[in-house]
Amino acid sequence: MKKFAKSLISAAVLTAAVASVSAPVQAADKLLLKTPIAFGSHLPALGTPIVWVADQLKIISGGNVRMKIYEPGKLVSPKEILDAVSSGKVNSGYATAGYWQGKIPAASLFSAVPFGPEAGEYMAWLYYGNGMTLYQEMYDSSGYNVKVMPCAIISPETSGWFAKPIEKPEDLKGLNMRFFGLGASVMEKLGVGTVQLPGGEIFGALEKGAIDASEFSQPAIDQRLGFHKIVKYNYFPGWHQQATIFELLINKDAWADMSKSQQALIETTCKASITNSIAEGEAMQFPVMEKAKENGVHIRYWNETMLNTFQTTWNEVAAEKSAADPFFKKVWDDLSTFRKGYDLWEANAFLPRATK
Repeated sequence: MKKFAKSLISAAVLTAAVASVSAPVQAADKLLLKTPIAFGSHLPALGTPIVWVADQLKIISGGNVRMKIYEPGKLVSPKEILDAVSSGKVNSGYATAGYWQGKIPAASLFSAVPFGPEAGEYMAWLYYGNGMTLYQEMYDSSGYNVKVMPCAIISPETSGWFAKPIEKPEDLKGLNMRFFGLGASVMEKLGVGTVQLPGGEIFGALEKGAIDASEFSQPAIDQRLGFHKIVKYNYFPGWHQQATIFELLINKDAWADMSKSQQALIETTCKASITNSIAEGEAMQFPVMEKAKENGVHIRYWNETMLNTFQTTWNEVAAEKSAADPFFKKVWDDLSTFRKGYDLWEANAFLPRATK
C-alpha cells in the first residue's frame, strides 16, 4: 500500500527488539497461551499471521512461551472469543474487534473504518496518538477482563462480489448481501439487506441464492473461497475497509501473572506481526487479480456517483452512531481530530496516484 510501505518498521530493528527480551524469558516460568482464532489458519493474511506469531514465540523464547492455536469453532466459536477470554475459559484469543459491535458500538472503530484510515495512519493513531488508550478503555469500561493488542493488519479489501454491474445507488436496493462492520450500516441505509456470515459459509449461501452478493476480504483470500465461480463482478476500491486490524486478546488475570519479559515478548512479537502481515497481504494480491479474467471475473472500480453516495451515507451513519453512543463519539472525535492533523502531512509528503 502506497503510504504504509514508506513506514514499515525495519526488520533489523524488530529483530534486535525481540532479541532483547528473549533471554530473560528463557529463565521465566513456562507459559502456554491457548488461543482460539476467528479465521482459519489456511487463509493468507487472515489466519496465517497468528500462526507466524505462535512460531516466533516458541523460537524466541526457547520453547518457554508457546501458543496453541484452535481453529474456528474447535474450542470456541469466533463470536464467543471475547467472552471466553474475559471469563478465563481460555487465556487468549485472536479475532477482530468488529465482531463485537453488537455488544460494544465503538468496537468497529478499532477494526476497520469506512474511507480510511489506511494502514500507516491507523497505526500512527493507535501507537502514537490516543488509539491504544481508547482501545483498552473500551474493553475496561464495558466490563471485559481482557488485555488487547493489535497483532496483524491488512490493507484494502475488495468491496463486493455481484452477479451484475452496479452503476447507480438504485441497483443496490433489495439485494441481500454478506457485509461486515460499519460498512454494513452504510449498505443498509442504501436498501441492502445485510448478514454477517463467516467466510466458510459464504460460498454455500451464494450458491443456494440465500444471498445475492458478498464482500469478505482481499482478492487472494476471496479467490480461495471460490466466489468467482458464482458471481463475476468484483468491485474496488474497498471503501469500507481501507485497512483492517486484528487483535490478540489476553485474559487480564493471566496477563498480570506474566513476567515483564513475557509481556514484552508477546507485545513485541505482535508488533513484528504487523509488519509481516501487511507485507504478506500486499505481495499476494496482484498475481490473483492478473489471472481474474481467466476465471471470467470483471474487475470494476466504483464510479464517482457510487463512491460519493457511499461516503455521504457513511457520514450520516457516523453522526447517528455518535449521537447514540457516547463512547463511540469519544473515539470517533479523537480519530477524526488526528486525521485532520495527519492530512497536512499526507497532502504534502506523498505523490498523487497519477504521478506514480
